[in-house]
Amino acid sequence: MISLLLSGCTIPQVSAEERLFLDLSVEPIEHVVLPMDEFEETLVGGLSAVVYDRKRDRFYALSDDRRQPRFYTLNLNLSPTAITQATVEAVTTLKDETGNSIAPLDAEGIALTPSRSLIVSSEGSPRQKIPPKLQEFDLETGRLKTSFRIPGRYLLDSKASEPSDTQTQGIQENIGFEALTISAPGGPYEPFRVFTATEGPLYQDLDIDPEIPFKNRWLHYLVDPNFASAGQSTLLSEHLYAMDEAPLGAVLNGLSEILSIDVGGHFLAIERAFGLQGMSIKLYQLATGVATDISSIDSLKGDTSSLTPIRKQLVADLTPLSPDNLEAMTLGPRLRDSSQSLVMISDNNFDNRQETQIWLFKLNGLPN
Repeated sequence: MISLLLSGCTIPQVSAEERLFLDLSVEPIEHVVLPMDEFEETLVGGLSAVVYDRKRDRFYALSDDRRQPRFYTLNLNLSPTAITQATVEAVTTLKDETGNSIAPLDAEGIALTPSRSLIVSSEGSPRQKIPPKLQEFDLETGRLKTSFRIPGRYLLDSKASEPSDTQTQGIQENIGFEALTISAPGGPYEPFRVFTATEGPLYQDLDIDPEIPFKNRWLHYLVDPNFASAGQSTLLSEHLYAMDEAPLGAVLNGLSEILSIDVGGHFLAIERAFGLQGMSIKLYQLATGVATDISSIDSLKGDTSSLTPIRKQLVADLTPLSPDNLEAMTLGPRLRDSSQSLVMISDNNFDNRQETQIWLFKLNGLPN
């Protein structure tokens, strides 16, 4: 009887690739435009990253103004059908350990730790001989607490000099550490993980053939807050992030943001391109568990078919929504209908022809 019952049942066939991913979808709700007004002698613009503070029910949005790196505290009133309020409440300037300006710093990524400090990634600049950085700042004062160790392959060759075409290794101009997120399932004294990724390939990873998609690098750190010395962060691994092929006529194509959505190695990622066809924005789900550790590989040029990249699956092509330059993404609060909110913000580059858009989505399929 049992054997007959089993043989009469049709069991759906699920591929190994499909089992890697969650069944996610996004539902756009509304967007509002945050004016580029002056707030406490600063222009509210250049917002390149955002993180939600669940304890305070506030958002911290990072400005990539190299001359005055800072973050704004935003109050967003979200509902299942609208954003009914978007208000700037405070601005905090990032400083060095002594309280002086830390500029120039091209701050691009932000994450809030369980101990309520901020991790900030910055791109650096080969032209200005500024290295990329990953640093921890005090949430209340904006003062620098510690800096992460960055592998030498990301840094400008000490023999390099102007002009920039003499560069032999390291980040390329304006496509360094753009994306940042953390996975922190424990309390303030529990170790957590930090992930950052380059917007584009390192100089030594760039293939000459323009038809070969960019090979970006993804770094995975373990942070133990019980050790506040410079050795508190340990680089565990690096992985290959394979970009989509750039759209025809694209002058910009990069990984603009990543977001950890569970402790099982699932992430969201924004790939953004701009060129003759306008702006293209795609949202992907990532699975990192099967990716090859490439930390011992000096160059990714040429054939990388023997390497397993971070797996990705398209969640949504957001291009039809006509978003502006989306660079920031965070999980927000649960809405009144119990759905999970997802907030994205565009970087207006302090350009009056662009907008700081704040987008509200529902993220469906994420386990409670």
